[in-house]
Amino acid sequence: MTDWGPLSPAPDGRGRSRPLLVLTSRIIETIAFTGKLIAVVTLSFMFVALLANVILRYWFDGGIAWAYEVHAVLLPWLVAAGILVAASRGTNIAITILPDALPAGARRILLVAIEAVIILISVSVLLSSQPILKASQFQTLSTLGIKQIWGYASLVYAFAGMAVISALEILRILAGASVFEADYENRSLS
Repeated sequence: MTDWGPLSPAPDGRGRSRPLLVLTSRIIETIAFTGKLIAVVTLSFMFVALLANVILRYWFDGGIAWAYEVHAVLLPWLVAAGILVAASRGTNIAITILPDALPAGARRILLVAIEAVIILISVSVLLSSQPILKASQFQTLSTLGIKQIWGYASLVYAFAGMAVISALEILRILAGASVFEADYENRSLS
């Protein structure tokens, strides 16, 4: 049997993987991949721009004016990417006292409720951020000359991604994925 990684639909190693669980795992892994890709690109670009600016300032007495503004666009994308990678891996902050104390059926209900609350919060943030997104279409960074919407669009990426991941997690839980496979202590990045 193929190992599909940390979101393996058959954690007990027996039997065939269910297609729905495999599909949801693949979609979540794809979202995580986009987050990793965005994080690498934004970190690399910010580092190169900052390094070039430092070299130009100290060796040639002149820097790159836009190097100070590029972070206003890229840093929100880096944070959004990190949020989605953490959410897709289940390594975001979690308090597991109550779920750990519950039997499988009650734990399943609690986990579905938690994911539903995450969807509700994510959709609420998306809806309430619409005025900010509309206003940012008219704000321009002075040196770069690009609209601030490019930085604020990371809100849509992060919260829409979290809502999709939570919806897929609900599907996984209802389709019979193990509710005991999350090893929070060993998966935590903190």
